[in-house]
Amino acid sequence: MLGVELLDRWLQEIITHCQPDNTEVFIASPEQLLILKTRMIEDGLLEPLSGNERWLHRSDSTDVARMEHRTFICSLHERDAGPTNHWLDPQVARETLNGLFAGSFVGRTMYVIPYAMAPLGGVFTQFGIEVTDSPYVALSMSMMTRVGPDVLDALISADPLDVVRGMHCTGELDPYNRWVCHFPETREIWSFGSNYGGNALLGKKCHSLRLASVMARDTGWLAEHMLIIELTTPAGERQHIAAAFPSACGKTNLAMLQSSLDGWDIRVLGDDIAWMRPGKDGLYAVNPEYGFFGVAPGTSEKTNPVALSMTERDTVFTNVAVTSDGNPWWEGMKPLDVDTSVLDWQGRSRTVGDCAGPLAHPNSRFTSPLTNCATLSDSWNNPEGVRIDAILFGGRRPTTIPLVMEAQDWTQGVLYGASMASQTTAAATGAVGVLRRDPMAMLPFCGYNICDYFGHWLTMTECVPVLPKVFSVNWFRQDESGKYIWPGFGANIHAIKWISERVSGSVDVETTPVGNLPIRSDLTLKDVDISEAAIELLTSVDKAAWMIEVDAIAAYFTSLGETVPIELRDRLDSIKAALR
Repeated sequence: MLGVELLDRWLQEIITHCQPDNTEVFIASPEQLLILKTRMIEDGLLEPLSGNERWLHRSDSTDVARMEHRTFICSLHERDAGPTNHWLDPQVARETLNGLFAGSFVGRTMYVIPYAMAPLGGVFTQFGIEVTDSPYVALSMSMMTRVGPDVLDALISADPLDVVRGMHCTGELDPYNRWVCHFPETREIWSFGSNYGGNALLGKKCHSLRLASVMARDTGWLAEHMLIIELTTPAGERQHIAAAFPSACGKTNLAMLQSSLDGWDIRVLGDDIAWMRPGKDGLYAVNPEYGFFGVAPGTSEKTNPVALSMTERDTVFTNVAVTSDGNPWWEGMKPLDVDTSVLDWQGRSRTVGDCAGPLAHPNSRFTSPLTNCATLSDSWNNPEGVRIDAILFGGRRPTTIPLVMEAQDWTQGVLYGASMASQTTAAATGAVGVLRRDPMAMLPFCGYNICDYFGHWLTMTECVPVLPKVFSVNWFRQDESGKYIWPGFGANIHAIKWISERVSGSVDVETTPVGNLPIRSDLTLKDVDISEAAIELLTSVDKAAWMIEVDAIAAYFTSLGETVPIELRDRLDSIKAALR
């Protein structure tokens, strides 16, 4: 089938076990895409929207987000999965999944999708094969990963033992019989019972983070849930920033930020995943993905005009509402009259002003290729990557955490990431608005013991010649009435400017026990609608609130067990002592 004995034998075993009616090696040729879309339209899986190659897909109403409690790390030893993952004995997992996959493709086409993560021809490149019964997955993988004849040729020439093998079956979409299982030792992913997002697009979180993080630990690099942006200063200097935010906390908005400051320009390389490797003079990164899988609600001309314009062509929308003229719509987009009739995310006819719940699902998405983006960096496909000058950690924090602060060294920077917390959003199942610790925004995605992961970050001091500066940011501080203090994502360029000036060493800082804060005269906010009292709140340290925060971090570390690196515990103790 592919001409590689080991992989062909694996594929034949799947065909024999799952019994598809047809098998197709999918390389996203124009002919294959036309046939696929036509078939999906006939089967009611895809609806054409107005515009150029814009499509709507609706998932099952029970299948709209990650299900972390049904996501498993099937490592040989439970300790390797650690305290934050759900571990499943690999033998038990295989027996269970073999039973579910038996005959599961009867009456269906089996798509074999050879794909690449990261630009071809560099040290970052990884290959995978996803086997699926879902045409939605085949279409989406052709947008989110590199798929094509050149990828197939390169994969065939690679070591088959290095190829990540993924099996996916839609199944009956029973949320109580949904499985997303990762086998780190054998580089396998088995997913059953879902047809949505990262549960089904196995190159997304499963390969690029859960398995890649284990590979990174074993060979000395980092696989991270981070955006990558390129900043050009008025002096023409290019700097690159990686930033970690939990899902639906504004990663895409920051990645596509348009600068309102003269002479400052921002370009995007990626909005979700960064693979970072030690290089000759620093830490180098690529975005291994080929597309954007952005959260639709809240995306508007005001918050992210770049993303909105990007979706005007070659885009698949999932679980959004549709207007009578065939345009996608979601909450936070262009306002519509309350009596306007639309089809909601489940295809029901409703009016905008009714009270029957959101018209677009809160985790509705758009999938577009990177090349749709007007602010895409010209380095996006560089197989060598770009050198990272700064790393940002941030979450939804209504209190305590300043707008921006700089870690005083790498260990404190790792502490920023390890202790990061955020209010939960609709990207995962469960309650929304609950504060939870989400270290490095990797809580749902780290494929091994989180304590070992912290330790692996600390080892970067041994192999990276010049480490990036590390910062904490928080766009979500609220006042006593619950109103956001910071005026919105467009104002973030002012914090990014200060971070850039810290990278270049052109501004000083105010030193505090929790990190370096801006000297207020250096945080230029002349065009920002914000009061002096608000600026004071955003750029100061409330020692009493921070004592509570430090105790909460210590309690979190205790909950993770005794293997949290001593360097982080000691730094936390020293901060507490300095706050007294």
